Amino acid sequence: MNTDQRTYSDTVVAVDGDVFATMFTLDLGDGEVDREAVERIHGGDFDEWIEAAARSGLFTPQAVAGLVQTWQDNPKSLFDALLVDADEMTHKRYAIIWDALDDADTFENVEYA
Repeated sequence: MNTDQRTYSDTVVAVDGDVFATMFTLDLGDGEVDREAVERIHGGDFDEWIEAAARSGLFTPQAVAGLVQTWQDNPKSLFDALLVDADEMTHKRYAIIWDALDDADTFENVEYA
C-alpha cells in the first residue's frame, strides 16, 4: 500500500496543515498482551511514545506537541494507533483490557446514596 492508498482514521493526526501517521506499534513479539502499556495509555502516561516520536526524527517539535495534545484529549487515539497493524484477535484482546479499564473508572466514579 502506498500513501495514496492509505485510509485515514483516528491513527492519523493533522498538525499545522500537515498529516502525520503514527509510526509506532505495541511490541507484540511474544504474543503476550502488555496490560501495563494499556494501563499507562488509559491513565494518560504517554512518556515513552512521546519520547519515541521526538527521537524518531519523523516529527517536528510542533508535530510532537500536536500528537501529545491529541493523546491528552483522547488517549484511545494512541491506543488505536498502536494497534492499527495488529490482527483481529490481538485487537480484541487489547480492547477487552481497555473496556475493563473504562468499566473500572466508571465503577470508581459512582456515588453511593
